[in-house]
Amino acid sequence: MGSKLRGWKSLFNGENLDGWKASENEGTFSVKDGILVVHGERSHLFYVGPVNDASFKNFEFKAQVMTMDKANSGIYFHTEYKETGWPSKGYECQVNTTHRDPKKTGGLYGVVDVNDIAPSKNEEWFDYYIKVVDKHIVIKINGETTVDWTEPDDWEREDRKISEGTFALQGHDPGSVVHYKNIMVKPLP
Repeated sequence: MGSKLRGWKSLFNGENLDGWKASENEGTFSVKDGILVVHGERSHLFYVGPVNDASFKNFEFKAQVMTMDKANSGIYFHTEYKETGWPSKGYECQVNTTHRDPKKTGGLYGVVDVNDIAPSKNEEWFDYYIKVVDKHIVIKINGETTVDWTEPDDWEREDRKISEGTFALQGHDPGSVVHYKNIMVKPLP
C-alpha cells in the first residue's frame, strides 16, 4: 500500500479546514465525520496550506466525491484566492450529476464538456482524477477518461489558461450538497 501512495500528499486532514480559505460565504464549507461538506450560498474554498506552498503547475490530483440530487460543484486548478464571485483564473473540472446545467461531472468546464449524461451517480462515492503536465490535461472519473486535451499554443482565453496556482472547491448554490474526502495531490516535475 505504501508504495502505491508514494509522492501523494493529503490536502485535507478530515478533521477541520486547516490549510483552506473560503471566499465570501465561509459557512458553505464544514467538516463532518471526516468528510468535507459543501452546502450553502456561493463560495469557493481555496487550498492555502503548506503542500508545495499551495502552488502547483504539473501535478496529479485525486479525490473521492459524492453528489446529492441537483447538486453542482467544481474543482478548480491553477487558480488563486478571490474574495467574491467565481474564480477568474484557472480551469474548472465540473462536478454535476443531476443539476440542470447540461455540463456534467468530468468535463473541463466550457472547454471540453461532458454533456447531458454524467459518468457519476448521486449518493455514491466516485473517484475524481486530474493530471496536468505542461499544457496537457487529463480527467478521469472512476478510472474512465472523460477529458484528454492539450491547450493550443494560440489559446486566447486569458481566464482559462495553463499557468500555475492552487486548487479550489466550489460551493455553487444553496440547493447543492456535495461531499469530498481523501483529497490528495502528487506534485510532478
